[in-house]
Amino acid sequence: MTNDFYNEFDREELDPREEDYRSAFQRGRDRLIHNAAFRRLQAKTQVFLSGEYDFYRTRLTHSIEVSQIAGSIARYLNSSSDQLSDGFSIDNALVEASALAHDIGHPPFGHAGEGTLHRLMKPYGGFEGNAQTLRLITEIIFTSGRSRRGMNPTRAFVDGVLKYKTLFSQWDDPVKHFIYNEQQQYLDFVFDGSPIPAEFTPGKKINGFRSLECQIMDWADDTAYSLNDLVDSANAGFVTTDKVNRWAADRNLDARDSRTIEDLIAVIGAGDLERSMNRKIGAFVEACSLVERENFMSDRTNRYKYGVIVEPDIVREQQLYARLAVDLVFQSPQVCQLEHKGGFMLERLFAALQENYLQDGPSSHALLSRDFEEEMSRVGDDTNDRARIICDYLAGMTDGFAIRIYKRLFDPDFGSIVDLV
Repeated sequence: MTNDFYNEFDREELDPREEDYRSAFQRGRDRLIHNAAFRRLQAKTQVFLSGEYDFYRTRLTHSIEVSQIAGSIARYLNSSSDQLSDGFSIDNALVEASALAHDIGHPPFGHAGEGTLHRLMKPYGGFEGNAQTLRLITEIIFTSGRSRRGMNPTRAFVDGVLKYKTLFSQWDDPVKHFIYNEQQQYLDFVFDGSPIPAEFTPGKKINGFRSLECQIMDWADDTAYSLNDLVDSANAGFVTTDKVNRWAADRNLDARDSRTIEDLIAVIGAGDLERSMNRKIGAFVEACSLVERENFMSDRTNRYKYGVIVEPDIVREQQLYARLAVDLVFQSPQVCQLEHKGGFMLERLFAALQENYLQDGPSSHALLSRDFEEEMSRVGDDTNDRARIICDYLAGMTDGFAIRIYKRLFDPDFGSIVDLV
């Protein structure tokens, strides 16, 4: 059955070529799943260091949960909205692919790794996890039998992961929420020549201008980390009834937020937190509604003619859980110490590679893998391009791989010439 919600503008790929038995959106999802960059998420930190315990979420399990929630939102909107029907509906493969891909650009060691890489890459164009995701699907991930790099995503898929549309150079002091300057070409591809109105200034305004599928992915991500990460934090002993009570007592919560916290304390005390949070996922899904909107892209595609709004009370609840997690978990000494260690290792690895590859003259040693050495040869002497390749190498590492390379470079008693990289 054809789906008239999408048109050829949505389905156009970066490199149009012969189609196969799958839809363009199904191809994007399949290429992503069958790729090493996606598999490596199983060994990247979500909240707690990957591998520490086998029941904590990793970036991979988090991404799978986000994809499931995003798919549920799409199915709910398809069934509940009188503006959608069987032949005019949100495509699940596109939504799920956008959700599965949303974290593949994130480096090892969680948010500390992202912050460290950005600080080190500032002279060379910065680092941002979502910008790196865009770089992966358009330039780094490749499929067999193709001469060009990148997984050849559709316009709708590129837009589905494009949470931010502000260039690095357009922020006065960019910290996050940008894409790389050289990714302007993908903004051009997404908008296909449609002039961006003056009121969509770089920064929050244009970053908030997202396709329908990107909005769904973003709310699914908010839902997953605020509910599911809370469960992991409770299992790890960071979120207890006593700690939540003390946290609430130190804040001037209004009556609504106080009731939410009281309910949370009750389910923690009853040992029912995971089941309670799982039930809340359904409420967060059903809080979504499809709305029509008018903007400079709404006449080109239904992805901008329609959008998603979420009930304010549910958004408020989600934000409360997120604040609680930040204060009790992410700012705890235990997590901060581990993040500091991860950032320290990345900084020393970057310094070693910088010294070897960014100085004048030929490289002293072949410290990178063969593929990355070949990339260095292709880009020549351009310092920014060479720094970006170093960044790609570090960002693609799993937590464990980064630790092993660190030990091999800096621990005299670790490593052997017969070790596999």
